[in-house]
Amino acid sequence: MSLITVGVEEEYVLLDATTWLPVPAAESVRAAAGLEPTVRESEIQDELLQVQLEVATPVCTTLDEVGGHLLRLRQALAAAAEAQGCRLAATGTPPLREHKPPSVTDGARYRAISEQAPQLVAEQLINGMHIHTAVPDPEVGIAVLNRIRPWLPVLVAMSANSPFWDGEDTGFASWRTIVFGRWHVSGPPPHFDSLADYEQRVERLSGTGTIMDRGQLYWQARLSDRYPTIEVRCPDVQLRAEEAVMLAGVVRGLVATAIADARADAPLTVPPPELLQAANWQAARHGLSGHLIDPEGRRRSAGDVLAELLDHITPALDASGDIRQVTSLIHRLLREGTPADRQREALARGHFGEVARMITSETAGW
Repeated sequence: MSLITVGVEEEYVLLDATTWLPVPAAESVRAAAGLEPTVRESEIQDELLQVQLEVATPVCTTLDEVGGHLLRLRQALAAAAEAQGCRLAATGTPPLREHKPPSVTDGARYRAISEQAPQLVAEQLINGMHIHTAVPDPEVGIAVLNRIRPWLPVLVAMSANSPFWDGEDTGFASWRTIVFGRWHVSGPPPHFDSLADYEQRVERLSGTGTIMDRGQLYWQARLSDRYPTIEVRCPDVQLRAEEAVMLAGVVRGLVATAIADARADAPLTVPPPELLQAANWQAARHGLSGHLIDPEGRRRSAGDVLAELLDHITPALDASGDIRQVTSLIHRLLREGTPADRQREALARGHFGEVARMITSETAGW
């Protein structure tokens, strides 16, 4: 059986090297990075705000490929940013920000989004990680969405990397999750009866005029409109490339398990939307520092839920050869805590400048 391919997109914020405030240098940093012989133009993309950049890996077969590409792109962008007098940071939210709205990247679609929701765009200083995993066809993709849906809050908890906003501790491990959840079509996706049901519901949304296109389906997992993949969008961008590799492995394991279970007609857990929303909020609030709500709706320790997750995807990880790498990285996550925990530890050592130095120094490393 061939391996399911995977690709990763990461969003970063550019910080001024002196004030640590977000700086609108995306155009110059992207141009400088594009001069690197190891970087293709298509791998570095603009984002909604001029203080942000996005990278996209090629399609990968192994997790080592994912990690290698992320390190290559992070290091190229970090060097380009430093040459422009700023720093690249892989954090779900910047620890500090100016009170005037950041500049929107020039482009018809970005301008339209800004006109649609000015205040949301002004506060869209958030950076995520999107994991694309291949599916045989859209019908299978819907079955996968339905089966991975109960696990999305666990991914939110594992990836939490945005505790600060406006120079304050929000009390949330993933404030990005809360900010992004204010958009019209966002949060955990609904359960779909079939591909026809999915298409009908998307068409009805489009007919209301509230979304401009399918790119504004901001669900935490969705069918990709550009690629034959499931796109999982709930993780915060990760401080370290290896943590991104861990999440890519977990998501691939979830997708492979879902495909196998759908083909075997295994029982399907369908948590009601209010329970899934509560689980998502709980995960964003506490990360792995508190209790989580598992796919069955039970309140349990974070360690127990991660053990259940590993148990659930172990056959898929064995089949892909990812078991040792993913298991080791999850154990490390449980020992060291989430990136949000490490950001708070940095603040305890000093001030927000210490946080900014830590998140920028870890971004380009392994």
